[in-house]
Amino acid sequence: MSIDIDTARRVAKLARIRVEEDALPALAEEFNAVLGFIEQLSEVDVDGVEPMTSVTPQRLKRRVDEITDGNMQEKILKNAPDAREGFFAVPKVVE
Repeated sequence: MSIDIDTARRVAKLARIRVEEDALPALAEEFNAVLGFIEQLSEVDVDGVEPMTSVTPQRLKRRVDEITDGNMQEKILKNAPDAREGFFAVPKVVE
């Protein structure tokens, strides 16, 4: 896929990025370089490669998932500008 100047202009507009007219050819070239790199990555054979979290084999630390804090509803709701019936009250934003 090749990105031309018109497509680069449209992408910049969609991303709400102001790009001067004289900078559009360079932007299109950068987009093409990125797409070329992505095409190179798709050629890599990854059959049989296990997903990994790091380049060094390690096991993630695990802990027991238990509640260590809680039952502080009144204390938390003291920070609320408006609390009703045990909940944060917020203004209606959808009509």
